[in-house]
Amino acid sequence: MKKFFSVGEAAKLVGMTAETLRHYDRIGLVKPRRTDQWTKYRYYTEDEIVRLNTVRALRCMDLPLEEIKAVLALNDFGEIVSFLAHAEREADKKIAELQDVKARIGRAKGFYQAKQAERPALGSIFVRELPQRVILLSDHLSEPTMETLWNYQRHFYARLDEALKEKFSFEDVAGRYSADGKSRMFALCTRYADTEGLITLPAGRYLCAACNEQTRDTVRSDLLARSEVRGGEVPFTVELVVLTGILQWEYEMQIFVGA
Repeated sequence: MKKFFSVGEAAKLVGMTAETLRHYDRIGLVKPRRTDQWTKYRYYTEDEIVRLNTVRALRCMDLPLEEIKAVLALNDFGEIVSFLAHAEREADKKIAELQDVKARIGRAKGFYQAKQAERPALGSIFVRELPQRVILLSDHLSEPTMETLWNYQRHFYARLDEALKEKFSFEDVAGRYSADGKSRMFALCTRYADTEGLITLPAGRYLCAACNEQTRDTVRSDLLARSEVRGGEVPFTVELVVLTGILQWEYEMQIFVGA
């Protein structure tokens, strides 16, 4: 004698919702074996439970329901083997995609862990010894935005002539350079060739402070005052964009105070 399961019982057995089973019934994918003529309750047997588990496995392959319905109707071993071979290839593609995603997540995690370790306290003032750096100024960007930071380097490659693009590469760093009352965003070059907009930042000691949009002007004034006390001129200021979240950032302001 066959054992019957209610919609709720069958749903629990196969890890689906009762509404999903009702939908499969409506489209003819998996229909209950019996419907009570008085209560209209639907009941499944173990055969339908097997069919439902098969549907769930095929759904994991991202197959549309119409294709699953056609697959379940196959009664030719050759067609079944051909389908499973295709499904195996698709599974391999998904595994490769997931491995790539995992690698990207790992790199992002490492990046943010490093940023967390090196991030100074907001408002703190300190001195960094920095090597000579070469930056390429933007031709029009003056403030960082979420849109420009998302694919920052593309903007700088786009401003280069085709013959120069292969001669340039950039660090994953965004910043703003200010001099003579003008400000421009910049990219930090790791390879470069002579072109308009290149600036060389001298090696030496930089007076630095962490700030955000609200404290940037106050921190700049404080750093300028301190650098003047040290007797140095301030021909330029640098503000590095420091990521504090996926879509959030602060700044590290840098003022050159001597070689």
